Amino acid sequence: MARGLTRDEIYQKVKDENVKFIRLQFTDLLGAIKNVEIPVSQLDKALDNEMVFDGSSIEGFVRIEESDMKLYPDMDTFVVFPWTSEKGKVARFICDIYNTDGTPFLGCPRVNLKRNLKKMEEMGFSTFNIGAEPEFFLFKLDDKGEPTLELNDKAGYFDLAPTDLGENCRRDIVLELEEMGFEIEASHHEVAPGQHEIDFKYSDAVRHADDIQTFKLVVKTIARKHNLHATFMPKPLFGVNGSGMHCNMSLFKGKENMFIDLDGPMQLSKTAYQFIAGILEHSQAFTAVANPTVNSYKRLVPGFEAPCYVAWSGANRSPLVRIPASRGLSTRVEVRSVDPAANPYLALSVLLASGLDGIERDLEAPKAVDRNIYVMDKEERVANGVQDLPATLYDALVELQKDSVIVNALGSHLYEHFIESKEIEWDMFRTQVHPWEREQYMQQY
Repeated sequence: MARGLTRDEIYQKVKDENVKFIRLQFTDLLGAIKNVEIPVSQLDKALDNEMVFDGSSIEGFVRIEESDMKLYPDMDTFVVFPWTSEKGKVARFICDIYNTDGTPFLGCPRVNLKRNLKKMEEMGFSTFNIGAEPEFFLFKLDDKGEPTLELNDKAGYFDLAPTDLGENCRRDIVLELEEMGFEIEASHHEVAPGQHEIDFKYSDAVRHADDIQTFKLVVKTIARKHNLHATFMPKPLFGVNGSGMHCNMSLFKGKENMFIDLDGPMQLSKTAYQFIAGILEHSQAFTAVANPTVNSYKRLVPGFEAPCYVAWSGANRSPLVRIPASRGLSTRVEVRSVDPAANPYLALSVLLASGLDGIERDLEAPKAVDRNIYVMDKEERVANGVQDLPATLYDALVELQKDSVIVNALGSHLYEHFIESKEIEWDMFRTQVHPWEREQYMQQY
């Protein structure tokens, strides 16, 4: 990304790259990327924060009688899309949403994340660093350009071509991302056929949430050029692993990682253990935000490497929280339940709030569970203090509504609209008759 560009430097880059249109992007309540596209002649107006749009048309924003909102472009997010036409390229800014009176709009997920980060700063920390690992599937398109259920390969974890037929698509995605300023750390085939992962460098929370949204856009755009459909749906296929978005987190004061203590147990600091305790304390409530769709809960089942139990470990991959082996500046806490359908700004808000609550209340992390939880029966899990994550979206919404820390992390506007939207989604699913039911019951009864 074009970090630190001045206004004059942006004008020069627009001229040098032959940019003809600017997308003013933002994210709605459900994590969908929205944009207002303007001709480059309106760039002055945009950078003066004078672009007005109708917020009543956006999911979770405002009612029609209070619809006018302003887009405030973040100059650090300016980037030219490399795949656009040489005859006239398209660039973008990611924007915060403001009210027309110049106050931040509290229904903007990006603004809300910044609000939570202010509390972090008030507690003496300077940076909430994130390294997310969003996974995705590639399906073939049909003759009409619509996605099919036919995978583009039958490869497995870390397989190579010719088994991994997605390799060329994945390589092109990496090249486009690097041209846009991403630092790519790894790219590989995942466990399930047609499933892929591309890891990019960690960064502070707002930048990383921006990067996740940009990543999704690039993956979908480049996949289509390969006649493929990329989906971040958590569980598109029965019987194989679903797609997660593991979130690696650390708190810094200046250049010092506050999770490291070379003399502490596992070389983790008291702050790290308090943070872990906060994550476990609020995990059942933040699940609705981290796993926000009906489909998310088809992934959170035993047997497919996704966590469905509330526990932590230093090495074991079956619990919710894992502590990767790296130490020093790379010391981090990994939450494995989050999936790529989550709105990243909201997911990071609730994860941060959970960890900070653990620090603020001096919570004590329970004993690590270093056994494979998947092979424990219910009695063993209870004996080890291991609770289950919510099994359905409905269960998760019930837990969310009971937890004031997570409710406050969302803020009243986002919380109320989120609950309303997700209760409608659950009710639509609950009352629908699904093919499985007809297969099971049509002839039997």
